[in-house]
Amino acid sequence: MLEPIALIAVLLLAFIGFAMSRAKAVSAAGGKLATLHSRPSYHGMYTLLWVMIAGLGTFIIVDMLGLRLVNTLVRGELDSLLSIAGREMLDIEKELVVSDARKIAADRVASAVDPLREELASHFAGLDQTRIYIVVAATIAAAVAAFAITYGQIAKDFRARNASETILRTFLLLAAAIAILTTIGILLSLIGETLNFMSVLDWRVDKFLFGTTWSPLAGVHHGDISADKVGAVPLFMGTLMITLIAMAVAVPIGLFAAIYLSDFAPKTVRAWAKPMLEVLAGIPTVVYGFFAAITVAPAIRDGGAYIGLDVAAQSALAAGMVMGIMIIPFISSLSDDVINAVPQSLRDGSFGLGATKAETIRQVVLPAALPGIVSAVLLGISRAVGETMIVVMAAGQGANLTMNPLEEVTTVTVQIVMLILGDTDAATAAGPAYTLGFTLFVITLALNMVALRIVRKYREAYD
Repeated sequence: MLEPIALIAVLLLAFIGFAMSRAKAVSAAGGKLATLHSRPSYHGMYTLLWVMIAGLGTFIIVDMLGLRLVNTLVRGELDSLLSIAGREMLDIEKELVVSDARKIAADRVASAVDPLREELASHFAGLDQTRIYIVVAATIAAAVAAFAITYGQIAKDFRARNASETILRTFLLLAAAIAILTTIGILLSLIGETLNFMSVLDWRVDKFLFGTTWSPLAGVHHGDISADKVGAVPLFMGTLMITLIAMAVAVPIGLFAAIYLSDFAPKTVRAWAKPMLEVLAGIPTVVYGFFAAITVAPAIRDGGAYIGLDVAAQSALAAGMVMGIMIIPFISSLSDDVINAVPQSLRDGSFGLGATKAETIRQVVLPAALPGIVSAVLLGISRAVGETMIVVMAAGQGANLTMNPLEEVTTVTVQIVMLILGDTDAATAAGPAYTLGFTLFVITLALNMVALRIVRKYREAYD
């Protein structure tokens, strides 16, 4: 409980520092605020920022270093106890004992309890308590030091605005850099694992891209991964089929709903219809998957049997239809926003030339809103391509190469999850999984580039 108290103390000290520094700046100006280089609020902001940076930064750094030191000391204590008892353990067994000792020290359920674990837990509890005291003391001391230093810097000529804006600008730069570096890191990891997997296959890229049999772990227990069993065509065909079905449901309904709500619906109807439509976006995907598996898939199967069609219990059609319902609010809400953003003067000019409302929507509003509508559709496609739960529950997990939407299929994302969470060692399954992820990334990137070219070609520009 001491660590949350330390964080609360830092926040309180930061706001107290803001108020006191602001008051000191007013006092230093002698009531003539024009003599200050920066407004009093900037002086307060300068103290608040530095107290937050010093306190939270010290908390994170000291806490991480303390955890590492405690773990090292506990492992050293375990080695000493084993040496005294004349016992030997494998490294994985030592990790299990240390993990159990942590759980016992925290009054949680451990996999086993014995005198060795209990003694180690007692040692761990003492070290961890000391670590907490050090973290709390260092955090509060750093925050108080930052407050004292910044409070002492306040004067009429102190450039508090420049200093505060420099701190905020640096924070924004770091946030942008983290986002960019994260993207680069993900891409590099995908490329690295893909290259490793392709080297295992002797660079038979054609077998992966154009093969029709997907069973990458068939011979992995014998140390053999056959290039003839890593054909990803069934996965991408299944992904494409379900995505097309989903977009065939979501795009017309979502776009027409957006047009109606933006230009045809009365304000009273729009006031309740738009929020009701957007409620669909907040439903968890597992609920959609359950709905597809329990309601939609049996209904399609029974309907197909009634007219003499052989429909699988799990089918691409069921998964695609429910996924399309899930995507409707994304396309509808974004399209509604971009349609409403089209200037009213364009509509008025079209009406003045004698065009009807339908002609105005078709020939003026939609061309002007085309970039936003395409962006909404691309977001929907990305949502469909990345969906997993609905496909697992409603479309199946078998890699079946078919163009029949009434049969069971699977998608790339489902197979990635199955590879990573299966019984096979994660290091072995990482190759096929990362290769699928990288291929999907390239396909999505190419799709976005083509869409941008289409938007640039057909976009209507108005002065």
